[in-house]
Amino acid sequence: MTAPRRSVLAVAVLSMLGEESMHAYRMQQLIKERHMGNVVNVNQRNSVYQTIQRLVRDGLAEVEATERADNRPERTTYRITATGRAMLDEWLRTMLSTPAPEYTEFPAALSFLPNLAPPEAVAALTARITRLEAQMAALDAEIAQVRSFLPRLFAIESEYQQRVTAAELGYVRGLVEDLRTGEITWPSPG
Repeated sequence: MTAPRRSVLAVAVLSMLGEESMHAYRMQQLIKERHMGNVVNVNQRNSVYQTIQRLVRDGLAEVEATERADNRPERTTYRITATGRAMLDEWLRTMLSTPAPEYTEFPAALSFLPNLAPPEAVAALTARITRLEAQMAALDAEIAQVRSFLPRLFAIESEYQQRVTAAELGYVRGLVEDLRTGEITWPSPG
């Protein structure tokens, strides 16, 4: 049997089930309430359901109960298994201790920057600066809100994102400046 496949969403689901048994809709609500959408990709409406099905198939979660109230659809409540708890702990230790390659769009776009004309590149990067500044403001507000009623521990993922965003913002500002001053130039057409 192959080892269960780790994903950030699987870790989030197992973590929530480690808090208490719950149904998929409640998990989706918690992801939204806790601003976990910043670190967990739940753009697909069914991703939580598919992840739960995979965790059940792999023996990491199990059905606790299935209920139907009045004219509502059937609602299944899940719980974490002992194997799921052990796997969650293992996954977290690995994710915290071992840097892994993350293939994000921005570094890839930088590698293809010469495909744009210099003014287009500057315009796109300047627009990115504006968006990063807005992201920083949102993260600042989120951290302040969380820290107003919870210990710092519950804001550390936002603190990390804030620091990464600040570093990216500094880099992109410098890059735009280097492009504007001619410190970075495009090769002459062949």
